[in-house]
Amino acid sequence: MTLGIVKQLCGAPPKTARTCCGLVRLAGLAICCGIIPGCDPVPQAPAPTVPTFSASPILSQQTERLTPDEMRAVSDSPANAPYLLGPNDIIAVDVYMHPDVSIPAPGATGNVPGVLITSDGTVQLPLIGNIRLGGLTIEQARQAITTAYAAYLSQPQVAVQLVQAQSLSYYLLGAFTQPGIKYPLHELTLLEALALGGSVDVANADLYQAYVAQGAVKLPVDLHALLVDGDLSQNIPLKSGDAIVVPSSASENAFVFGAVGKPGAVPFQSGALSLLQALSAADMDLVDYTDAQLSRVHIIRAQGRSGSFMIVDARAIMNGQALSFTLQPGDIVFVPPTGIATWNQVLTQLLPSLQTVSDVLNPFVSIKYLKQ
Repeated sequence: MTLGIVKQLCGAPPKTARTCCGLVRLAGLAICCGIIPGCDPVPQAPAPTVPTFSASPILSQQTERLTPDEMRAVSDSPANAPYLLGPNDIIAVDVYMHPDVSIPAPGATGNVPGVLITSDGTVQLPLIGNIRLGGLTIEQARQAITTAYAAYLSQPQVAVQLVQAQSLSYYLLGAFTQPGIKYPLHELTLLEALALGGSVDVANADLYQAYVAQGAVKLPVDLHALLVDGDLSQNIPLKSGDAIVVPSSASENAFVFGAVGKPGAVPFQSGALSLLQALSAADMDLVDYTDAQLSRVHIIRAQGRSGSFMIVDARAIMNGQALSFTLQPGDIVFVPPTGIATWNQVLTQLLPSLQTVSDVLNPFVSIKYLKQ
């Protein structure tokens, strides 16, 4: 019907003919658009493909904890070992039924609450003179004094009490309001010792890489979990001479190794660092890359006694198919060359690089892989 109207108008006078031509064009448009019944529509171009989006770029994640044997191997003695007497400690010695050799004497007044252990670890007692007590527990000191008095007294009964633990010291270093050497009167837990430093400047402290050192060994303690999350399982008992080190956030680093141009530490910028930023800073060409390298980036994140092993798809992040991945201070990033797939293979490749930065690694990594 519509085409018949067009034919009629096209045979009209010139003015009407112009209208005819317009209607012909209109009819053609209608045919193309499939308006006129019985006409097949013109095929449309396919819609652009939208990349599949995955919220998380983490492909897999597993957690491993230090075993009890590995924890015991960290220190040459248990954390709850009895106190050992040392220089400047003051002890009281009571010999039952013998007030003349007891220190202090029963009912005595004055400023001397007991006897001082000297710098060479000895004390001077009535009758027996000098006796070495430095390095002994309270019970061992009692037995030593009892044996010494047995040469002069019949079946002496001796009691020893620690009056002042003046050889006990802790070292608080780093982001404390009152850092330094602290001398408490008794052994403390980690939280109690932290309080001796006034307070920790949490806003400017790197709690992820903070640690407790006993001698040359870093203990696997998570100070971030303790102070920020309130995880009291991290509140370990301390030993005399322990150091609590809380670095400044200005020294926060992640570590990038593997198929990169500049392996090693990558500093955080204003307290933040993404995976792609770290890879770029390590001189990895993010344009000319292989799927094997970027689609399976391995990351080790250690926290206290446990470590998380993650495989992250950095390629998906670059393609806008996954959210950005934020690194934490101390994270170890490994970009595998083609062919490496298992964690055992990754760790074999990583170990030589980890040895070069062993002094600044999280204790979990050092204990788990570098102490073997």
